[in-house]
Formats: sequence, structure tokens, C-alpha cells
Amino acid sequence: MNREEFDRFALEYETLHAANIRMSGESPAYFAEYKVRDVAISLAGLDRQPRNVLDFGAGIGTSVQYFKKYLPEARLTCLDVSRKSLQIGRGRFADVADFVSFDGQTIPYSDNTFDVCFAACVFHHIPAQEHLALLREFRRVLTPGGAAFVFEHNPYNPLTARAVRDCAFDENAVLIRAADLRSTLRAAGFAAVRSAYRIFFPRALRMLRPIEPFLTWCPMGAQYYVQATR
Repeated sequence: MNREEFDRFALEYETLHAANIRMSGESPAYFAEYKVRDVAISLAGLDRQPRNVLDFGAGIGTSVQYFKKYLPEARLTCLDVSRKSLQIGRGRFADVADFVSFDGQTIPYSDNTFDVCFAACVFHHIPAQEHLALLREFRRVLTPGGAAFVFEHNPYNPLTARAVRDCAFDENAVLIRAADLRSTLRAAGFAAVRSAYRIFFPRALRMLRPIEPFLTWCPMGAQYYVQATR
């Protein structure tokens, strides 16, 4: 994981991100919120109330306010390789989350620390040969029965592929197929691995969004997530 690359874009991340997703008609907040809401809904279905949540690759803390909204009782730890991003995040949310530096290899917490490990469009920035070791780290720090949620861009969606191709901070990104991510999570020792495709309609067609929960099987969503259990 390249600390210098993420440090370089820390100050302008939100501006670049907003420009990059302009064609969707939505703001970065829309994409940040739906992910955390999906996690909360999934956990409610499992009848689990997490006490400790790890936001892996948290950057400047974009998801913090939504974890406080949807999982208000959970303690949130934001982990990132970019010290500059962590500094910005700490300045915004130091009172509601811990911001911790990561060496790119070992999550600096003991076994069985977190009930949830969450990653929002992070792994496509990480070389594929490092994915298995990092997901084993997820499993190590999760409590028994804890859940991993890994959100990623869908390489089969042409608008997503174009947005990533044109994005400055995605210049070294390699998009990951859902099937490959599922396989890697299984290889890391996870169980109950499943995926769901998300974000099918832009804001201009938002009246169709109520049917999106019935389309999670369709591999044309702009993004997807893989959920797995330790």
C-alpha cells in the first residue's frame, strides 16, 4: 500500500471524488451513507449489535458520521496508511472515533478485538497479491462470529470502469471481480461468504431505486459488497 500516493490526494480527496461521480447526480455523501446503512441492515438481520468497528482504509473519515448515525453504540476505529488523511480525519471527528496509522501489513490490534471489519472501496488500491494476507488480518482481529464487509467498484459496470479510469487518485487501481473477492475471503478462512450488487440507478432515475433490493443478484450494479463471517 502506497502511503505517499494517498498522502498526495488527502487534502483534495472530497473535491476530486465529487467531480469524478458527477455523472451519477449524487454527492460523495450518498455513496458513503448507503454502505454504512447496508452494514447496519445486515447486522440487524443477524441480530448483532457491534461494540467495536474497524473502518479499514478510512481515509479522512468520510464514513464516521454515518457509523454514528446507524450504529451509535459502537466504538469506531479508523485505520489508514496515509498519516495526512488521518490528521484531517482526527481534526474533524476526534471526539467520536480513534484514528490509527497502519503499516500496510499488520493491523495493530490483538486477536478478537472487533465485531465488524469494514472496507469501503479500498482493496482495488492494494496489489492483488496482498489481499489474502490482509483478509487474514481481518479474520484475526474479528471476534468469533464477527463480520467482514468489503465494498468494491464493479468492473462489469461500464460507467464505473470509466469513472475509475478517469479518476486521478485511482490511477493505479485494479478493479476486482466479486467472484474473486469471494474466493479470497474463503481462502482467508471466512464462512458464510455472500455478495450483493448495489447502485443501479442515477439520481435522474431515483424513482426506480425502491426496486434495487430485488436486483442485488444482477452483476451490473455500479458497486457491490461481499459479506463474510469469522
